Amino acid sequence: MKVVARGAEAVLRKDGERLVKDRVRKGYRIQKLDDRIRFLRTKREETLLARARRAGVNAPAVFSGGKTSLVMEWVDGERVKDVLNSMGRKEQDEVFRQVGEALGRLHSAGIVHGDVTTSNMILSDGKLFVIDFGLGKTSKRIEDFAVDLYVLMEALKAAHFKIIDSAWKGIIKAYKYNNANADQVLERFREIDKRRRYRSHG
Repeated sequence: MKVVARGAEAVLRKDGERLVKDRVRKGYRIQKLDDRIRFLRTKREETLLARARRAGVNAPAVFSGGKTSLVMEWVDGERVKDVLNSMGRKEQDEVFRQVGEALGRLHSAGIVHGDVTTSNMILSDGKLFVIDFGLGKTSKRIEDFAVDLYVLMEALKAAHFKIIDSAWKGIIKAYKYNNANADQVLERFREIDKRRRYRSHG
């Protein structure tokens, strides 16, 4: 098995057409507690991936789950972060539409992704897949969904600032279409944005 990524939380290995995600042990935690945390996070991610797929979002299928590992479908494609800036306007607009649609459907299903960035989106044959639900959770709180949007906005500013206006416009249009609570979420998003700006200038 070939290691394809190594993060603070997990090691990802490719095994043929499958991806194996192993949550790494944290030496600074008591082992019993660490085992419990890794087990719960693994189970939660497995549940969120299944719920996302049921909500009509393209996400990797989970083939099997161990105590601290998941065996998932390998999604062959390119990270949106790596290709978005060099795309033509028409292609970009289609990506924005798919991002807004995916996030709208996730939020409608009560799923908070927790790390909505273009690094956690893959384009495979023109279809957008959302990956890495490791920081995700289920929620009914408008605040949680608004924070998800805020994280996305900050990620776009950091990696795609030249196209931020058209990106946000396209994403929000599709988000509204796919989430009945979009107006409430966007209102809270604007409050969060105001608060953060006030803090940074304070």
